[in-house]
Amino acid sequence: MSQHTVTINVANKRLKVACPAGHESALLLAASEINKRLEQDAKKKFPTKTVEQSLVMMSLNLAHDLIQVRNEQEQERERMQSKIELLQTTIEQAVNRTKSA
Repeated sequence: MSQHTVTINVANKRLKVACPAGHESALLLAASEINKRLEQDAKKKFPTKTVEQSLVMMSLNLAHDLIQVRNEQEQERERMQSKIELLQTTIEQAVNRTKSA
């Protein structure tokens, strides 16, 4: 997959980032999300924090959110796996009843 450079703005800084072809909109959306969170953070309790401190806190919050989503997905996967196993058992029982009848 070819890569090219995309210019984004994060924390009022212009950055050139290597980006795989076809992923430009996702990169721009990610930069927009970072800026939105920085803006929200600036309006909260600690408006005097440095940009670097805000970026670190935002990174920690994003990592926490990611971990939560992964945990939720794993729980959902386990629930789905249980349902699939129950369906398989039910189908096998129905097939066995049909064979023995």
